[in-house]
Amino acid sequence: MKKNAPATALPKNVKAFFGQRGMLSHWHPNYEFRRGQLKMAEEVEESLETKRNLIVEAGTGTGKTLAYLVPAILSGRRVIISTGTKNLQEQIFYKDIPFLQQHFSEPLKVCYMKGRSNYLCRQKLIDTEREAILEGLDEVTECQMIREWEKTTETGDRSEIRTLPENSTAWAKLDARRELCTGQKCAQFERCFITEMHRRASESQIIIVNHHLLFADLAVKDDEFGAILPEYTAVIFDEAHEIEDTAGAYFGLSISNHQVRDLIRDVMAVARRKDFGGEELDRVLIQLQDASDQFFWLFGQSEGRSGFQNHEAFLRENEEKYRDVLNGLELAWTHLELVKSAPEDVLPLLRRARELHHALQFWVLGGDPAFVYWLERRGRGVFLQATPIDVSAVLSEKLFDRVDTVILTSATLAVAGTFDFVKARLGIPHAASLCVETQFDYQRQAMLYVPQHLPDPRSPAFLPESCEEILRILELTEGRAFVLFTSNQQMRATHERVSEQMEYPALLQGTAPKHALLEEFRGTPNAVLFATSSFWQGVDVPGDQLSCVIIDRLPFAVPTDPVVDARIRMLRQSGGNPFFDYQIPQAAIALKQGFGRLIRSKTDRGVLALLDNRITKQRYGQVFFDSLPDYGFTTRWPEVEKFFVGESL
Repeated sequence: MKKNAPATALPKNVKAFFGQRGMLSHWHPNYEFRRGQLKMAEEVEESLETKRNLIVEAGTGTGKTLAYLVPAILSGRRVIISTGTKNLQEQIFYKDIPFLQQHFSEPLKVCYMKGRSNYLCRQKLIDTEREAILEGLDEVTECQMIREWEKTTETGDRSEIRTLPENSTAWAKLDARRELCTGQKCAQFERCFITEMHRRASESQIIIVNHHLLFADLAVKDDEFGAILPEYTAVIFDEAHEIEDTAGAYFGLSISNHQVRDLIRDVMAVARRKDFGGEELDRVLIQLQDASDQFFWLFGQSEGRSGFQNHEAFLRENEEKYRDVLNGLELAWTHLELVKSAPEDVLPLLRRARELHHALQFWVLGGDPAFVYWLERRGRGVFLQATPIDVSAVLSEKLFDRVDTVILTSATLAVAGTFDFVKARLGIPHAASLCVETQFDYQRQAMLYVPQHLPDPRSPAFLPESCEEILRILELTEGRAFVLFTSNQQMRATHERVSEQMEYPALLQGTAPKHALLEEFRGTPNAVLFATSSFWQGVDVPGDQLSCVIIDRLPFAVPTDPVVDARIRMLRQSGGNPFFDYQIPQAAIALKQGFGRLIRSKTDRGVLALLDNRITKQRYGQVFFDSLPDYGFTTRWPEVEKFFVGESL
């Protein structure tokens, strides 16, 4: 930024800000006029003024964050900005907003909101002084760290404690989740970080949230507990390609053995703390735990996800165990209702018991054909899920019909140059649209290589031969690569073979938290990271440290996944072609996300390798090529060598 640039009043419009002689040109030492950024800002400005919906694909280098932030501020409307990750949320609040504020004389009314588990509960922290809820030296040490931080923090946001372990068990006992929240009846209500967060939001014009919080708000707006966010008239979704899956999770339903166990634990803790327990309550809770164990044991021990369709047969065979859990929950809340002069802490426990009762009935009876019913086992956890097969109708009802302006933006929304896929999946038929031209010279900066000699990825011969190809590519690039997979099994098998034969440091997803692996990758010369879906998006490693992205196969969603299978069957029943209408467009967007890790600036350069040559041999491959940027392309290894070493062979 240019020094001594005086603070000024807000511009009259976005052209006065982004134009060739606009405000931005006077502020930034490396200013470069971006026609696409101005065009996007003008479209956002018009959409907010005329109350229309808008879809924008804007790739890396566009400057899309400022392109929607500035018109949102100038609109004077309360605008929710929803991001796919907390990292982007914090980047906007702590980097982009301060950049604007230091140049505007008018105070910007902006705040960010996260889910309750990100904030400290002061009442729980006080309770630790008189109750033995901490276990082990680590929890005691972490609690002391939190206690010292609580004296100075203004937000209560755990991200401020950089030294707190990501999987801190002490934090899990002290956060502000609503399961035990008594709301206005809490002694700490006025000092509560959640209260303060809502107060800031009610005074703000721009509220920055993430998709999970926004859809949690939409899901509860009509129930008795009310909304999470204050009233608003416009939403801007960044990383909008994630909306369908996030909406499905929040407009669906889930019940797990962990939820029952946590309810029992919390009832016992509150009963002990408020002195209303006794032998009868203990007996009820022990019976409930036993009934829960026996019921969830019925779903086997195999890890992973599977569909569930035989509701009637399951109920006939296991009705007694199912009824035992329902009766146990009823007895628990009946006992709580009978507590004389019940403390406020009992109310959230009653609510949770009834919600679990309702969820269990809904899932076991399985009477709503609009949902797909499935289960997942992770470790000791059994999760019974019901997900809407088609979220377009519920999004229309809860979002598009209620909010004046909804703007969707991402680097990956178009398929073969159109937005038909995202419009159909999300139920937003009437919307203006824009594809912003890229700032990058992809022909010069990136070479897409598809080797033709490899077998079909579904063949048993693919693993050993693809590993040999990966080793050849990594030898050329001297490591400095992401090797991305569509399955954990394929990732682990490839890592085991390749890491033993290459000389470069090998990092494997799952061996450390994501942020720690990224930091290690950035700080380790010639490192190679083997990873799956969570590293396909939202990861930024500019410069030579990442010079190659290898993808093992076209990222088609697993057709046997229960949610994918249900959506395929629904499309087929309605006369559509699931492969071309759903599976290919979804995979094309995912492939764009994976390849988008490589070119992050105008000086980046590198190789993109797709080991799945079906893209060149099957008719549908053209959809992928039409969706990808205009990379340099080859199927010949000498061309890759020539590109990478920068000389003729």
